[in-house]
Amino acid sequence: MMTDRLPRNWRDVRREWAILTVYERFESLIALLLRLVIGAVIVVAFYRLLVSVIETLVLRSLNPLDHAIFQQVFGEIMTLLIALEFNHTLQYSIIPHHGIIQTRIVILIAILALARKIVILDFSTLSAAAMGGLAALTLGLGIAYWLVGSRDEDMRQSGQLSK
Repeated sequence: MMTDRLPRNWRDVRREWAILTVYERFESLIALLLRLVIGAVIVVAFYRLLVSVIETLVLRSLNPLDHAIFQQVFGEIMTLLIALEFNHTLQYSIIPHHGIIQTRIVILIAILALARKIVILDFSTLSAAAMGGLAALTLGLGIAYWLVGSRDEDMRQSGQLSK
């Protein structure tokens, strides 16, 4: 019998495997494979971040507060955080009957990716139109996140959505 608790590992999926439809099994397998792939990407990104920080800051003794170095290191950290959040999101897509994509989390990942882009950009080379586009995109994603959050809160209050 399915519980309200989300399975977070392969053991939980195996225990509930018998009651899943063929498509739900397919979704669960793909989500698990994606988690493995993204996990590998996270390990490689973390390794590259460590190498970059050690090489840049320790071996070359560069100032971490230098704008270009800060942008490079912080951009790599943000990339790692985005991958971690994406992997965390896939953890919840393994359970059927909850849908594979949570709109609010997808918008959050897009906001993180946009924040990373803004951090690594050199604004001195950016045109006014491009800057306006980034501002509009940021505003649009913020509004979308707020609207989805408001809808979720309304559904929770009416009892249609569990916490």
